[in-house]
Amino acid sequence: MEPESGNPVETTVTPAYEVTVIVPALNEEATIAEVIERVLAIPFRVQMIVVNDGSTDRTPEILAGYGDRILVLHNPTRGGKGNAIRKAVPHATGRATIIQDADLEYFPEEIGTVIGPILKGEANAVYGSRFHQGLPKTMALPNKIVNRLLALCVRVVYQRPMTDEATCYKAFRTDLLVKMDLQCERFEFCPEVTAKAIRLGETILEVPIRYVARSKEAGKKIRWTDAPEAFWTLFRYRNWRPKG
Repeated sequence: MEPESGNPVETTVTPAYEVTVIVPALNEEATIAEVIERVLAIPFRVQMIVVNDGSTDRTPEILAGYGDRILVLHNPTRGGKGNAIRKAVPHATGRATIIQDADLEYFPEEIGTVIGPILKGEANAVYGSRFHQGLPKTMALPNKIVNRLLALCVRVVYQRPMTDEATCYKAFRTDLLVKMDLQCERFEFCPEVTAKAIRLGETILEVPIRYVARSKEAGKKIRWTDAPEAFWTLFRYRNWRPKG
């Protein structure tokens, strides 16, 4: 079967893992263990890669306790979410790869909903949309506004409909993600992969997911002030082409 973009989905080789879950983690001692346990409990063959991004709390100690159940990579100092993801991508061996935050704003039990269309050969890029049933009540107003504007920017710059460009739950066929030659360091990972997926001719499928926003006091790191870089990244890659 071919996805809407017309790009064939390769099914001749069966990877050892159905999904690679990449988790960037910075000072998440309160939630990282529960995130790991819930991800490992989903009914798929899971390769879990956690990148300790220079944590100064007990996060490294907690990760060490999982032994070979997960792959742990370390940044000696804070590199940023995008940097952590780029560090993990060369190690990804699942058929699909998805990003999971180290907090509990997203529900790991819904990973299957997001990666399902990829495993079925129906799509190569799938986003879990937080906004299919309106804006989450727990999300701060500035973040709501920025999220709406980012989706609008995709419509204007790339002529593609989208409800939630900045969602964490982004899943790709792994070889597609590798082909993107990511350059991101921080939260601009999201607009970079959005732009490059579209430039590669992919139709990004959106599926509804649940979401409960956490506060700055609870450890939320992204701010509405990160928005200018996100908009610039969408614009900067509007004419991007893959190498070769």
